[in-house]
Amino acid sequence: MVRAAEGGGELRDDAHGVVDLRLHRFTWGVEMTYCTPYLLSLGLSKGQTSLVWVAGPLSGLIVQPIIGVIADESTSKWGRRRPIIAIGSVIVALSLLALGFTKELVASFISDPDTARVLTIMMAVLSLYSVDFSINAASRMNSLGHIIGYAMGALDLVQIFGPRLGDTQFKQLTVIAALGMLLTSGITCWAVTERILVSVRHDPRRAQGRFKVVRQIYSTVLTLPPRIRGICNAVFWSWIGWFPFIIYSSTWVGETYFRYDVSPNARDSNDALGDMGRIGSMALTVYSTVSFISAWILPALIQAPEDETFTHRPPASLAPFIETFNKVKPDLLTAWIASNVLFSLAMFFTPFATSFRFATIIVAFCGIPWCVSQWAPVTFLGVEVNKISGSSDAGPTIRPTSRRRSNDTSSIEMLRLEHGAAADGSLLEAGTTPTSAGAHSSTGELSGIYFGILNIYVTIPQFLSTIMTGAVFALLEPGKSPELAAEAHPAEQSDPSGPNAIAVCMFLGALSSLVAAWSTAKLRGL
Repeated sequence: MVRAAEGGGELRDDAHGVVDLRLHRFTWGVEMTYCTPYLLSLGLSKGQTSLVWVAGPLSGLIVQPIIGVIADESTSKWGRRRPIIAIGSVIVALSLLALGFTKELVASFISDPDTARVLTIMMAVLSLYSVDFSINAASRMNSLGHIIGYAMGALDLVQIFGPRLGDTQFKQLTVIAALGMLLTSGITCWAVTERILVSVRHDPRRAQGRFKVVRQIYSTVLTLPPRIRGICNAVFWSWIGWFPFIIYSSTWVGETYFRYDVSPNARDSNDALGDMGRIGSMALTVYSTVSFISAWILPALIQAPEDETFTHRPPASLAPFIETFNKVKPDLLTAWIASNVLFSLAMFFTPFATSFRFATIIVAFCGIPWCVSQWAPVTFLGVEVNKISGSSDAGPTIRPTSRRRSNDTSSIEMLRLEHGAAADGSLLEAGTTPTSAGAHSSTGELSGIYFGILNIYVTIPQFLSTIMTGAVFALLEPGKSPELAAEAHPAEQSDPSGPNAIAVCMFLGALSSLVAAWSTAKLRGL
């Protein structure tokens, strides 16, 4: 039995929800831009840092399903989602502050320098994991918030606000993100209307059902329809290429600046982390802007699968031009293949970048293929689910017009960049193993199963990519960062005159993207 929890109206709910999502995205932008350089500045090697980023796929595989189950069965008088949002936001805020002021917190308890250094690293890693896991519990993300986060990171906050919020760029960003998180989540929790679960009937089949979900997914993976398997394979190979770019591109741009463009005076900066973060944030701001604009423009220039089912009736004066244009519009599959090829070409240039401006151009260019790579798999999988379910007017198929209006909630982007590699528990639990023709499965049930499997094909490459980057870092740059770990002995630092290890990782990702292009092209014959 459920009853309504009092709150604001639906319009106010939506408005505050959007603001809350953008602030969560802002937090994720800070994490992506500054956390890798921050860990390097603490004395971790790049190989050790790569292991820390396993937090992403782990949080998607473990935290999201657990939180989903807890929320679904909660009988709290505050609602089922509101306590999760509130608790997750508080944990994120506290973890952000602990991350930004780790050295000061440890120094207040530990006086021995060696012990303090080890504890500082441990506390920073734990705080990063806490932020990552709690964001998955509290939010989803959207593109506009990402742009805001990157743009904020590109500003010189110490010069703007002075030392009131902290004496470094990173400290001030964590304070702003923490305060924003608490404020917007608090407003959202106050404003939303939510149904309250008054009682839960004990059902012994419920616990068994959760294990049944795993068996369903496993058996379905083994018997995937050829075209859906082809879509998943293409996503798998593309994510091996995309993951190093997503995690390390801002650090790569910053390192390129310090190795080739920085002036002698700036090289001795007291806040090298902030300088590197601002350079990387600027690159990602441009990248996110390009991706955001592409999401509005490209759907009008690409023929989506469902366009064939519509009869277009343009004004008579424009009909000849529109018909001519429609004949030359590439279909979505061609655009998906091209996006993999374009991303691969961009990554092939990374080892040869000797200017942070050129590196920024490469990163910004990737906003175009990123847009297509997040749009196409969801659309094609939705079409296949509709075909199997026998319903032509239901399902998750994404139309180009709705894509332009709701770019910020792209399904795959929610899964990947939020590290969401896990399937939504409620969808999966509702699902049943599809029959040979799918005759006894609803579209919603099929969506839960197949989109859950697609999420798995997003997650596994992240683990494989982590292993690959760790091996490359251990081989090419086994020491500490010469740009950020200034206190380390020169013998402990990596040689900056050699090839940039991050660029090599992205170059290897280009090879995987070519395999993704080949896998995507094979869909024409399936």
